[in-house]
Amino acid sequence: MSGLKIATIGGGSSYTPELVEGFIRRYEELPVRELWLVDIPAGREKLEIVGALAKRMVEKAGVPIEIHLTLDRRAALAGADFVTTQFRVGGLEARAKDERIPLKYGVIGQETNGPGGLFKGLRTIPVILEICREMEELCPDAWLVNFTNPAGMVTEAVLRYSSIRKVVGLCNVPIGMRMGVAKMLGVEPDRVAIDFAGLNHMVYGLDVYLDGKRITQELIDRLCSEEESGITMRNIVDMGWEKDFLKALGVLPCPYHRYYYQTRTMLEHELEAARTEGTRAEVVQKVEAELFDMYKDPNLAIKPPQLEKRGGAYYSDAACSLIASIYNDKRDIQPVNTRNNGAIASIPDESAVEINCVITKDGPKPIAIGDLPVAVRGLVQQIKSFERVAAEAAVTGDYRTAVLAMTINPLVTSDTIAKQIVDEMMEAHREHLPQFFRTVS
Repeated sequence: MSGLKIATIGGGSSYTPELVEGFIRRYEELPVRELWLVDIPAGREKLEIVGALAKRMVEKAGVPIEIHLTLDRRAALAGADFVTTQFRVGGLEARAKDERIPLKYGVIGQETNGPGGLFKGLRTIPVILEICREMEELCPDAWLVNFTNPAGMVTEAVLRYSSIRKVVGLCNVPIGMRMGVAKMLGVEPDRVAIDFAGLNHMVYGLDVYLDGKRITQELIDRLCSEEESGITMRNIVDMGWEKDFLKALGVLPCPYHRYYYQTRTMLEHELEAARTEGTRAEVVQKVEAELFDMYKDPNLAIKPPQLEKRGGAYYSDAACSLIASIYNDKRDIQPVNTRNNGAIASIPDESAVEINCVITKDGPKPIAIGDLPVAVRGLVQQIKSFERVAAEAAVTGDYRTAVLAMTINPLVTSDTIAKQIVDEMMEAHREHLPQFFRTVS
């Protein structure tokens, strides 16, 4: 049979309807024959709910996509053309620990930055590498499209510790930034282009263009004239930028840069939120409960607009556009996480970077930018060091390497506090960190 087989690991995610919608809208150029949604036994109920909605969406759209639901990952991977990953080891309960525990030590608790990002990586990397080994056996020619956070660290680990070479890391931050700029300017998004370079959740817009004309300075002036930047995400509060800083920086920061350039303010906000409405994970748990109640409705056959509250806006555009461009050898430009190969001079060639690429049937071809501006170069290099050491800790299960990774992260204030946080979080996540608790026989 002609057509593509796509396996989605973490198919019971609340994001899945966004992905299904993307495949439906692109069916003429991306003929998906089978979409396999796979999850673990603990996620069976959500998988069945989301899967039933996916089947209704496909039926309503009148496209011949077969939706398969399974707990058998090997069956899903066998013969797949593309494998997408969107799972969360330990679920939102683990994320809540990632966010709350660091706050006790006066350190930001966040899903992909600082201590939270480290421990999400420590839990996730062994699983993604296991999936890679299964792909080598069951679908050696498939592309791995990773949306699982921390996407940069996960891509780094796959590049360094697996033989998979057809891997692309993906994030909706760059497309969200472009949409935010377009909204601010009051124009259609396809009129805006941004030169992205950096790392995942540490990416900068080096230059911004409107209809091909460079408008970087004009945009920065516009940002400096407003109390809020208008370029952020559901999960990151927008408090504007210090005007003199932003003008001196001269490039467009991403929403996650607030954790590094506005650390104290963001910490205070998170502490207050944790006391009142709850951490982001706790808020998302409520949003997800509402979403799954909607998904259960047998009359619902579209992606509900409320999904945008989950923070997954533009997910389908990012994931499905990438897959369609690889499949059709479109050679368009998209920002993705891929092997640097000299695109950014101050980052090792073999490391993962987030950068504009020409997307071909052979994968992303990064567009060389030379080097990053000196004002941002050091922070990017520090985060890359953090990602590499964290990936090593995840693979080796070495406690001291984990402490080192925690200490060199710029959001952690001292080696003593780093060790204290590691100790508490190791115990809190013991169930999902077997590599650190091996018994010697």
